[in-house]
Amino acid sequence: MGLIREADTGTPIRPAAESVTLTIDGQAVTVPAGTSVMAAAALLGTRIPKLCATDMLEPFGSCRMCLVEIEGRRGTPASCTTPAEPGMVVRTQTERLGRLRRGVMELYISDHPLDCLTCAANGDCELQDTAGQVGLREVRYGTEGANHVHADSPLALPKDRTNPYFTYDPSKCIVCNRCVRACEEVQGTFALTIEGRGFDSRVSAGGTDFFASDCVSCGACVQACPTATLIENTVIEQGQPEHSVVTTCAYCGVGCSFKAEMQGSTVIRMVPYKAGRANEGHSCVKGRFAWGYAHHKDRITQPMIRARITDPWREVSWKEAIAHAASEFRRIQAQYGRDAVGGITSSRCTNEETYLVQKLVRAGFGNNNVDTCARVCHSPTGYGLKATLGTSAGTQDFRSVEQSDVVLVIGANPTEGHPVFASRLKKRLRAGAKLVVIDPRRIDLVRGPHIRAAHHLQLRPGSNVAVVNAMAHVIVTEGLVDEAYVRERCEIGDFEVWARFIAEARHAPEAVEDLTGVPAAELRAAARLYATGGRAAIYYGLGVTEHSQGSTMVMAMANLAMATGNVGREGTGVNPLRGQNNVQGSCDMGSFPHELPGYRHVADDATRQSFEALWGVRLEAEPGLRIPNMLDEAVEGRFLGLYVQGEDIAQSDPDTQHVTAALRAMECVVVQDIFLNETAKYAHVLLPGSSFLEKDGTFTNAERRINRVRKVMEPLGGLADWQVTMALSSALGYAMTYAHPSEIMDEIAALTPSFAGVSYAKLEALGSIQWPCNEAAPEGTPMMHVDRFVRGKGRFMLTDFVPTEERTGPRFPLILTTGRILTQYNVGAQTRRTQNSRWHEEDVLEIHPFDAELRGIRDGDLVSVESRSGDIAIRARITERVQPGVVYTTFHHAKTGANVITTDFSDWATNCPEYKVTAVQVRRTNRPSDWQARFFEEDAALTRRAAPAHAAE
Repeated sequence: MGLIREADTGTPIRPAAESVTLTIDGQAVTVPAGTSVMAAAALLGTRIPKLCATDMLEPFGSCRMCLVEIEGRRGTPASCTTPAEPGMVVRTQTERLGRLRRGVMELYISDHPLDCLTCAANGDCELQDTAGQVGLREVRYGTEGANHVHADSPLALPKDRTNPYFTYDPSKCIVCNRCVRACEEVQGTFALTIEGRGFDSRVSAGGTDFFASDCVSCGACVQACPTATLIENTVIEQGQPEHSVVTTCAYCGVGCSFKAEMQGSTVIRMVPYKAGRANEGHSCVKGRFAWGYAHHKDRITQPMIRARITDPWREVSWKEAIAHAASEFRRIQAQYGRDAVGGITSSRCTNEETYLVQKLVRAGFGNNNVDTCARVCHSPTGYGLKATLGTSAGTQDFRSVEQSDVVLVIGANPTEGHPVFASRLKKRLRAGAKLVVIDPRRIDLVRGPHIRAAHHLQLRPGSNVAVVNAMAHVIVTEGLVDEAYVRERCEIGDFEVWARFIAEARHAPEAVEDLTGVPAAELRAAARLYATGGRAAIYYGLGVTEHSQGSTMVMAMANLAMATGNVGREGTGVNPLRGQNNVQGSCDMGSFPHELPGYRHVADDATRQSFEALWGVRLEAEPGLRIPNMLDEAVEGRFLGLYVQGEDIAQSDPDTQHVTAALRAMECVVVQDIFLNETAKYAHVLLPGSSFLEKDGTFTNAERRINRVRKVMEPLGGLADWQVTMALSSALGYAMTYAHPSEIMDEIAALTPSFAGVSYAKLEALGSIQWPCNEAAPEGTPMMHVDRFVRGKGRFMLTDFVPTEERTGPRFPLILTTGRILTQYNVGAQTRRTQNSRWHEEDVLEIHPFDAELRGIRDGDLVSVESRSGDIAIRARITERVQPGVVYTTFHHAKTGANVITTDFSDWATNCPEYKVTAVQVRRTNRPSDWQARFFEEDAALTRRAAPAHAAE
């Protein structure tokens, strides 16, 4: 097995309604109109020499290597910038072209270091390959002149090693502009430029070093570079990879495909896979570079047990750990009842692993006490979209945004949380699409390089529903409803009730202006743009769902889309940007206590009987406990055992002190994870987990795309996660005997209508599949609700605005809202163990200058943030990104304890916590909070206790 080499046609090949036929070196070829001669030749298998061209970028025509001859045309045009024309006759190999190409290559080599044998890119250098391709054997101009190479040259520049992941060596730069163009065209950051002119020209990171620049370390420049000018440090240090395996990133819900390029079982680099349909060859800093945590010294590789959480850990064998956990669960159930135990699945684990955990709970524990971390992020998405459209998932694929005329981003920050999708979105905005941002903060999309939002509705946290209802009011009262669409596609009676409701004066922009803080005129203009600007798409995130009215808000957005006919067409839809890599999949697999896989209620007899027949066990018809219920019951002494796979509820869930009190009250907490996380501080059994590099399976991304995850190395702990769950289930008395995750997927397909056509063989053949995949859609469904809604007719729901019970007042006058940052991920367990922490070493509190001045706070001061739930200390960052009265922080660092101060208020329908609205007071302080002091003390004690009493035999 060698390296996977993807074809590079030099310039993009785009679909077109018309095609042209031309002849190249005597062979006829038919291509879409607009295709370059270079790309047409590549489709024939003819490699025209090139240096500045790559099919990830637009044609540029600067290197002069790709010259061709065309009958009837003077000169030797560049094939990359010459469109194919009907009847064109092209020659790519003539004596004249050979002389010209060798002459150009001589100039490049005369200004390039002659250190190929010791160069890190040796064997993977396009300059080297192209020199061989054109037959260059000597350089007439010598290599001793004034150039970029020699250290004593006045033009020589030192290497830039400031970026932790790659090195910039200007001596090897051929000024092809590929890195600059990749930063502009693919990433959209515009961090790189060419400084100087002529012989003095060189790539510059904006006049500073790479680390201090606007570079976001997406790796597009490194990937585009044809030499060793920009190259990964791992390649410099360890050499070139020898084979590769295609897998899927384990960070956000975009679900990027990567080639894991290896030496033996060692990962050398992760290269974005051009055939990956979610990312199409692009990446972000996390997926591209922050995979080193898989080898981190903190990895748990040996099972451990202890009788009490104050005892030292004792390393044991897998057999003893599994037997002990099963024995404790059986004891608890015998003593306290069958419902006294439960499990939590992970949105970071595969579909197959998640499916097995919910199966273990239902068939092994004999109850429905299973929940997932989607409870605290996107559970309102499932509720709201199912009620209105009929299915608990987004409507489009990511590529659909390229057809959008208007994009409405609500409660999401794509450049930080979903950067690869954000790059695609920014490209569309640069091409002319209009943007409306609804967010309390001034996120990057509001104003950035070559993009600017048409409207930024900077609402007060907690007023989402009022804002969207006001937009709907404008659309209804100004006659902007797509009446033909509504009458054909929607329940007309429900629409008429909704239209009367939404037309009430209390929903007018002027009526809610004081409540929302959004000027009525601005809101009206945004509503008109959404309704009349062409194809309009909604993209939303946790700023929508993590509210007491999260489900109401999802339904309000669906109402808006249906009323304007913006569902079921390219460039439209209602699209949740899922936070973790497999949030969609964990929900699909039946991780909620009221639903079996495929979003079917446990009370449905026919559904339950199909599972009973295959599983060979009777299933409960009553829904089980949600995570908040489990915690409440634990504090009351009625829920005593918990199996947690790949989640860290002690850091991620709200009201940390309540969570930890519940965990302390339990008699058997089993944590399965790759690190000793915050929840593991309260565990009695610790089972080693496996990273995404160590497992086979599938993830399902935010566009319902099922992607393969392929094992590139053996699990450091000896067992993959699915094998651990299988062993625990068997020890509980319910045998599972799968030989490979593919067999688990076969069972999922047999029981889940939306997955009926999914198999590993089909995934290998098609690359990926978007569910539903069944007889009606054997290759999947990129776009939902095309001719009809899944539920038949779209249903408009009444969405009354109900203010949160969390209110500001004299004691707590500010509103805290939370979010994420580009370089860190979720609770930070993975990214904090990589070089990404150099960009974000700690969480900080953003505060407006007015609020800071009122409190005597200076930038960088340590401040106390206090709520009704508790208080923490954190450093202040004074910024106008937030509005007066609002403060903002991230939750990536456990030592910060951001969720110590979030409250237990939650969504009325799903119990999704209201992370986005917490009333707080902020004051200067000179010490950590009491909670943080205990945290550091307990963390130090835990580190001491983590040393095993004895090693397992």
